[in-house]
Amino acid sequence: MLAQTAQAQVPVPFAGPGAGTAPLTWGQKAILRDMRETGWTHNVSGAHPMPAGVTVEQVAAELADLMSRHPALRMRLGRDERGEPCQVVAATGETALDVVDVPDDADPADVAAFAYQLGHTRLLTPYDLYRDWSVRMAVVRHRGALVHRVLTLDHLVVDGTATSLILADLGLAAPAVRRTRDPRTVQLLDLGRREATPPLRAVSDRAVRHWASHLRAIPPLTFGEPTPGGGRQGHRYWHGRFGSPAAYLAVRAIARRTRTDTSRVLLAVIAVAIGRATGVTPLTAKLIVGNRFRPGFAEAIAPLSQNGVLTVDTADTTVDEVVSRARRASMTAGMYAYYDPARLAEREAALDAERGYPARITCRINDRRVTTRTAAADGVRDEEVTPAAVRRRAAETFLTWDGPLDHLHEQAFITVEDHPDTVLLQVIFDFASFTEAQAEGVLRGVEEVAVEAAFDAAAPTRVGSCGG
Repeated sequence: MLAQTAQAQVPVPFAGPGAGTAPLTWGQKAILRDMRETGWTHNVSGAHPMPAGVTVEQVAAELADLMSRHPALRMRLGRDERGEPCQVVAATGETALDVVDVPDDADPADVAAFAYQLGHTRLLTPYDLYRDWSVRMAVVRHRGALVHRVLTLDHLVVDGTATSLILADLGLAAPAVRRTRDPRTVQLLDLGRREATPPLRAVSDRAVRHWASHLRAIPPLTFGEPTPGGGRQGHRYWHGRFGSPAAYLAVRAIARRTRTDTSRVLLAVIAVAIGRATGVTPLTAKLIVGNRFRPGFAEAIAPLSQNGVLTVDTADTTVDEVVSRARRASMTAGMYAYYDPARLAEREAALDAERGYPARITCRINDRRVTTRTAAADGVRDEEVTPAAVRRRAAETFLTWDGPLDHLHEQAFITVEDHPDTVLLQVIFDFASFTEAQAEGVLRGVEEVAVEAAFDAAAPTRVGSCGG
């Protein structure tokens, strides 16, 4: 696309408070486990247009200030006295701002595509977790002006909310939470130390017992054994996107009637769609929980999201009843989604021995909306959805398979994306565990279930009790 580019590095020294060493946090352990199991970097990366007139020196100063203000961004891995990984925050150091020059005769649209591709490349580029700083920043310069910034963050120091807070610091996004500084806000090192204390170990123990109650009777895999040689166009794992403005309006209508929020409605609708397409019910799934409701966590720059676990029965009932069940199950999952992954792994191994076979939950659901979740909630309160409005948006539904992947630890991974006025799902399926018809049935079923139940409190799930 842009064959000729030149790159220079501007040194960026920094210094800040909060240096020291501490054990890994539970969130960091969970991410490292995910990295091992999936082989993915789990980086956070993207390109952002820049306002006119910003200089390289100004961006370098912003990067230095960001590093100085947030100790988590000065964290790298080290080894403790037992040789185990630990976190080390530096008091001072030096990073670099990459300045990428593209040819003057390049079309601005091609330059924008180049910046997007650079962000994607860095998304997939592993960090050396013992050597690299947690932040990588580049600017793209075209015809002497900075036109795009590419920001990449190591997932060991941020989750979705922490990323939004950093973007807000840089003026790249509206603040996701209140910006009055909370004196209780925990720093990454302090969090690692706290999680080694008896009170928080007791919190972890209670969460692990909750997990055990869901894990004891699960099958080896959520959606059955993969079919040997199964796949789509010669590849087993595929990622794709499903978008439905009609489902967005229908979910809002259900949320208004059932007096709950759109996250719980979406969870219920996804569970029913899975039950219709696969016959699997009850559905036991992992639900990614932000854990931000805990004291001192709202504005923490730290990876606080962990998997919760829930079970939702969708058979022989109404969609409204499943919404009620999903609401209760997700609230309980949120209460028990803060734990030491090492202790959970020990319990999982003991349960495997107890039941006589290894078993895993291989369906994961992640509602990672931030700004649009708030907008959807405001819409539920302020605007009543009509059947005519849902019908008008039905033609805008789309489903596309974007490409294959080398590996997937789950059989199905469904993410609700932050996109205005639509239900946008990023999905990954194992096509040795799902036929193409089943995978498409799950996705189109999200819209079908929502639309059927939008204006009918008695709408049935149409899921039988013989699944599983």
